[in-house]
Amino acid sequence: MLRHTYHDENEMKMPESKTINLQEYYEVEYWSGKFGITPELLQRMVKESNSTIAEEVKNYIKIKYPL
Repeated sequence: MLRHTYHDENEMKMPESKTINLQEYYEVEYWSGKFGITPELLQRMVKESNSTIAEEVKNYIKIKYPL
C-alpha cells in the first residue's frame, strides 16, 4: 500500500537513489511519470522484472512494451 501522509514540494523532485521504492507515493509518481506509464503498471513492472533498480525496470518495460 502506498503511503502519502503529507505533501512536501521538495519530495516531488527526483529521488536521491536510482531504485524505485513502491512504498513511497512520491517515488511511484516520479518514476511512473518518467517512464510514461501509470502507477499501477509501474508496480506491476517492478514485480514482474523482479528488480527495484530503475534502469533495469526501464529496460524491462522496453522489452515488454516495445514502441
